[in-house]
Amino acid sequence: MLMCWIAFALCATILTEYGMLLLMGEKRKKVLKASIAMNVLTNVPLNLYMTLLDDSTATFLIGETLVVVVEALCYEALVRKPSQAMAYSVLCNAVSCLFGILVQLLGIMAGIL
Repeated sequence: MLMCWIAFALCATILTEYGMLLLMGEKRKKVLKASIAMNVLTNVPLNLYMTLLDDSTATFLIGETLVVVVEALCYEALVRKPSQAMAYSVLCNAVSCLFGILVQLLGIMAGIL
């Protein structure tokens, strides 16, 4: 069950963040493909850590902050504009994070989680 949840969270994050990049006008394939790789490298470890070891609010906030920083640095290497890279990272992660919280709340209310 754990791996199904991790896979679902990853897929939802990838789709949400990819969609956000498209909404922000990003068309470069290398940036869009890199967003998928970045999410595999950041989302899975954070979700595993929080699920298995520590699901505290502090860990969540620190983890999400680290993800934003790592992804902003990766985007900066691709787009070469620090402000654009930070906007991509902050907006994509904020939307996918809020979507994830909403899914969890709905799951709890429905008795699924």
